[in-house]
Amino acid sequence: MAAVKELLRAENDGSLSFGDYTLSEKTKKDNYEFEGDIYKVKTFSEITKLERNGMFVYESVPGSAVEGFKETDSEVAFSVSAKGDVQFTLELEPECEYEVFIDGESAGKMRTNLSGKLSVSVELSEGQEATMRVVKC
Repeated sequence: MAAVKELLRAENDGSLSFGDYTLSEKTKKDNYEFEGDIYKVKTFSEITKLERNGMFVYESVPGSAVEGFKETDSEVAFSVSAKGDVQFTLELEPECEYEVFIDGESAGKMRTNLSGKLSVSVELSEGQEATMRVVKC
């Protein structure tokens, strides 16, 4: 998967794509309107962060490229790529259980903490992508 050179874009299927882990300096795009919400992305080689209406949505360390990010009340789905292994954090419903799927395989069930954060680590090699699904149990 290539980095998202626009930094943040809407896809024809109603999803978002964002992030460019190839950048050496922090770059941002804000005030991006999508489906009635305002999005902001900050991205570069060390971190990628997405906010919606000023609230945390996604963060990865190191930086990543995300394609097809779609969120419903019960599921978050997207593809992620990075230069190597990546850890991402999602803001979900507090103190709920979710099942995490990586490339269609269950990685197990996890609970969000009191603030609704769920962190997942994915082993990647440069240029490789992983398809993620996080489903509320």
